[in-house]
Amino acid sequence: MRVLVIEDNPKMARGIRTGLDEAGFATEVSHSGAEGEDLAAGEPFDAIVLDLMLPDRDGVDVCRNLRRRKIATPILMLTALSATEDKVQGLDSGADDYLTKPFKFEELVARLRALLRRGQATEGKTLRCEDLELDLYSRRASRAGEHWDLPSREFTLLEYLMRNQNRVLSRVQIGEHVWELNFEPTSNVIDVYISTLRKKIDRPGLKPLIHTIKNAGYRFGVMD
Repeated sequence: MRVLVIEDNPKMARGIRTGLDEAGFATEVSHSGAEGEDLAAGEPFDAIVLDLMLPDRDGVDVCRNLRRRKIATPILMLTALSATEDKVQGLDSGADDYLTKPFKFEELVARLRALLRRGQATEGKTLRCEDLELDLYSRRASRAGEHWDLPSREFTLLEYLMRNQNRVLSRVQIGEHVWELNFEPTSNVIDVYISTLRKKIDRPGLKPLIHTIKNAGYRFGVMD
């Protein structure tokens, strides 16, 4: 899942990014409202963490402008202001949730995951393909009687593949979504993680689900 963090405090932004990366998100950071707004409107993100107090324009204005531009990405607003009227203003501007500083990082991650689940309510807590199941809450994959508790990056990669079944995904698409916005396409990290997942879910005797498409990328699903 890709998250955009719009936060002007470098130390705070760096801490949030590090924590989200460790939690399995691919994170991009902007330090100004104008830049963050342009990024949010021009790039596909799954969620936005938006600071209320920004140097060039406040988060309320950024949020309102994004909603006017028909950007429906879930927005979690951060602020040091705890007054009820400040929270109401943020939510009325189009934010989906509100978190007051200081906060425990576990709560930030939990709130982000809750926002992401709201948009995925129709699929429940499990993704399925053939006899493979991926539990989105426990991060456990199951197939043919075996179970794996996936590390953050393996989980994010498999989730992305399963959400895009039967689509050919380029290395750049996978890299940008699962790792970083400016992913280096010559890196072999995708091949390493694909190989690791194959050893778990595409064992001999089972229908292969992860397919290499020459000169194009990868495709997930059952192929005839």
